[in-house]
Order: sequence, then C-alpha cells, then structure tokens
Amino acid sequence: MVTATALEEELRRLAGSVPDPELPVLTLEELGVLRSVHAHGTDSVEVELTPTYTGCPAIEAMSLDIERVLHEHGVRDVLVRTVLTPAWSTDDITEEGRRKLREFGIAPPRTLHQEASGPVAVRLGPTRTATDPGGALTASPEDEPVRCPSCGSAETELLSRFSSTACKALRRCLACREPFDHFKEL
Repeated sequence: MVTATALEEELRRLAGSVPDPELPVLTLEELGVLRSVHAHGTDSVEVELTPTYTGCPAIEAMSLDIERVLHEHGVRDVLVRTVLTPAWSTDDITEEGRRKLREFGIAPPRTLHQEASGPVAVRLGPTRTATDPGGALTASPEDEPVRCPSCGSAETELLSRFSSTACKALRRCLACREPFDHFKEL
C-alpha cells in the first residue's frame, strides 16, 4: 500500500470538503465517494470518484466542483476519473455523515456489511412491500427498523420507494407523524 504524501493529504482534504450536489449537508469525503488523490508533481493531480450508482447524474457536478476547488488552490492540471470498482456502498458513508443526515432530517442507511473485505452475503427479500391492515406500505419484518430522525422511534412506515432522489425512500413516523426521507441501503 502506497502512503499518501503531505501534498496528497492536503489535496484530498480540499477535494473531500466539496459538498455533495444532491445532499449538500454531506461532503464527498463523508459520503464516501472520494476514493483517491494522486499528485503528479506540484501542479497536477488525479482524483478518483466512485458514483453512488452507475447512472448517478451528480457525478459530473461533483467532478466540476472538485476541479474548481483544486484550481482555486493553485493546482493547474486536475483530472477527475470515475472508477466503478470497488462499487460504492452505503457502508462507505462515514459516521459523521450519518450523524449529519440524521440532523438534517434524513434517516441514514442501515449498515449492511460488517466485514472490511472478502465475500459479501447477499440476502434476497420479498419482491413486494408488505402492507399493514389499513393498506399502508411497511418494511419487511426481518429488516432492522428505520428510525425516525426527528424522534428516534422505530415505528415507521414506507410511503414511497422513491423520494426526491432515486437513492432515498419516503417514510412516515407513526409516533410523531412526521414524514422523512430514508437514504436507502446499497
């Protein structure tokens, strides 16, 4: 494993401080999409980003924002590359990012993979969302509960599989009755 130089660490700090265009409460570092920064001399840098999903429309905005920030700090040549392996996972979101999502009113994704590397268990669930006796959509009973970011209750219901972006679902708390976004697990 190659150790980052002091310059690369500073450039990573700068690139990582760029806010996510769809969730500006998070930085790219907190979202976990910034993979690496490689300095080539003092005025050329290559940055690797992994999108949250292959067709993510925000990757172009992320790249342009990274280029702008690094240019503003004196880097002449900036190349931002999209890398698809290893694939991004919601487990890549930092603890600080999860805290910020909760404070912003978005339920953070549940942790799926405990191992740092190696095989990942795949669990197949039902293809349909269960409904309660009143017909409201609910989460699958074997799933860990999605907690309300406002009151912390585990008693929530799924209103829609999609919300303002494809990576979020719309839920409602049954305790405080507040609707909220849930960053879906991947």
